[in-house]
Amino acid sequence: MTDTLDTNLPEKNVELEEAKQVAEVAEQVEAAQPADAETTEPITEQKLSKVQVVEKMQLLAQSDDEVSRAELDALKQAFYKNHLAEVEAAKRAYIEAGGDAETFVAPKDELEEVFKQAMAVVKGRRNEANAELEKQKELNLQIKISIIEELKELLESPEDANKNYTEFKKLQQQWNETRLVPPNKINELWKSYQVCVEKFYDLLKLNNEFREYDFKKNLEIKQHLCEAAEKLTEEEDVVSAFHQLQKLHQEYRETGPVAKELRDEIWLRFKAASTLINRRHQQHFEALKEVEQQNLDQKTVICEIIEAIDYAELTTFAAWDNRTQEILALQAKWKTIGFAPQKMNVKIFERFRRACDDFFAKKTEFFKSLKDGMTDNLEKKRQLCERAEALKDSTDWKATADELIKLQKEWKAVGPVAKKHSDAIWKRFVAACDYFFEQKSKATTSQRSVEHENLAKKKEVIAQLETLCSADESDETVQQVRALMKEWNNIGHVPFKDKDKLYKAYRALVDQLFDRFNMQASNKKLTNFKSSITTIQAGGAQALYREREKLVRSCDTLKAELQTYENNLGFLNASSKKGSSLLTELNRKVEKLKGDIELVKQKISVIDEQIQNEA
Repeated sequence: MTDTLDTNLPEKNVELEEAKQVAEVAEQVEAAQPADAETTEPITEQKLSKVQVVEKMQLLAQSDDEVSRAELDALKQAFYKNHLAEVEAAKRAYIEAGGDAETFVAPKDELEEVFKQAMAVVKGRRNEANAELEKQKELNLQIKISIIEELKELLESPEDANKNYTEFKKLQQQWNETRLVPPNKINELWKSYQVCVEKFYDLLKLNNEFREYDFKKNLEIKQHLCEAAEKLTEEEDVVSAFHQLQKLHQEYRETGPVAKELRDEIWLRFKAASTLINRRHQQHFEALKEVEQQNLDQKTVICEIIEAIDYAELTTFAAWDNRTQEILALQAKWKTIGFAPQKMNVKIFERFRRACDDFFAKKTEFFKSLKDGMTDNLEKKRQLCERAEALKDSTDWKATADELIKLQKEWKAVGPVAKKHSDAIWKRFVAACDYFFEQKSKATTSQRSVEHENLAKKKEVIAQLETLCSADESDETVQQVRALMKEWNNIGHVPFKDKDKLYKAYRALVDQLFDRFNMQASNKKLTNFKSSITTIQAGGAQALYREREKLVRSCDTLKAELQTYENNLGFLNASSKKGSSLLTELNRKVEKLKGDIELVKQKISVIDEQIQNEA
């Protein structure tokens, strides 16, 4: 390069034009990056265990390397995901060991304090680095302003332009070496600098040989930058490609002009590669945001279902237990859903946790309010057990039977007791009553001859059923089967020692015929129940009443469960259409419960008819 002047230099400096175009596209590149690009980069730390996360955080705290915000957030999310999983596992183990979910207290996690201390060190160092970077940007700003002022001073001595060229190149080198400045000052500084450069070049009027050599070197650099940008379009990691593109744009901006006839061509080539990378980068984050929004929608539906619970309808243990199982199922579903958008992720989790905590708090309050009453009920039922046990050995059959029936009515009037005592106290009471009525039944020996006659009749029914097994299927055959089953049910008791064996043979034949004639399952169940009436009656005079009471309790439980599922079905319909899979499952359960309730009602009707016949 020579320091000679060229008086034929065009009046319009091509360098300034090209620099302005680069600045405009650089602004577009910066605008293409989402505001939360750093925070939405793929999180890769979630597969680490909690100990591994803590160890990695401690290594980062001991290292002087710079830690990105995305990496810090990923480690934090991975730690607390593992932490919450351990708490849930401990809670399940506590409940399985017999503990009450309301009394569970999460164990202290010593690793959490270690993790927080290490993270505080990393954050502190990161904040210090950011503060130092801001200081450096301000210092660089002042340096570049000073460079511009010095360039202006050079322009004030046009007669010394050739002599000042060396100083001009030093200022250019200093400008290029001074990197980061506050973002809001970049374009303003660059325009001021290019105006000074253009004016100085006009003053210099470099000769054609120098300009052509400068243009040639700049063209080689920009061609290399175009090739690098085009290679980035094939980079699989679109986020990394985008960040690398920013560096290429900085280099392009700092490179001088090329010959005017090549200016548009080289620029359009670089711009085309930049546009493709920016588009892939934008599409990548749009896809991430769409998935996160879908996750937010699913989590919102779950929150709405829990928040819509009508606590006024939860008045029984069964209702609370059924609802608790649904809450646990929703919690399990929640864990399978990925992250929501970062600005909503914590909020939606807090909403979900608040709804769950509110449910379990109300459940605790309900059980606490019933605790005192259940204690009194338990004492009353113990007294009834003692009175029944005092009567069980009596041989005054009529008076004692009436007294025990009276005690059974009193038992029904007493409210519920704690679940852990319910079965034991009920079995104690029933055992005393059953013992008396069994003794009473054994004392009635006048039925022995009748029982042997009934034995012969039932054997004859079995023989006729065996004959029908080989008969052709027809309506007449089905009617004959039903007539024989009715006849069986009308036959009285048989000797106790033959009862089970005889009924087993009868039941096997009936099942075989039912399978053969393709009778509906519900009819089979009802028919089986009708056939078992005689067996139930063998348990004593009160056996039918006890069986009816058990069926009524079962019907009430099924109705409560049906009401619960119908309520949940209403919540889903009112909140969102996104819970289609959960909606299908609820509909299936509702239909099954309706069928079960109808079958229990038919069994109660059968018992009522039998009781009426005996009366």
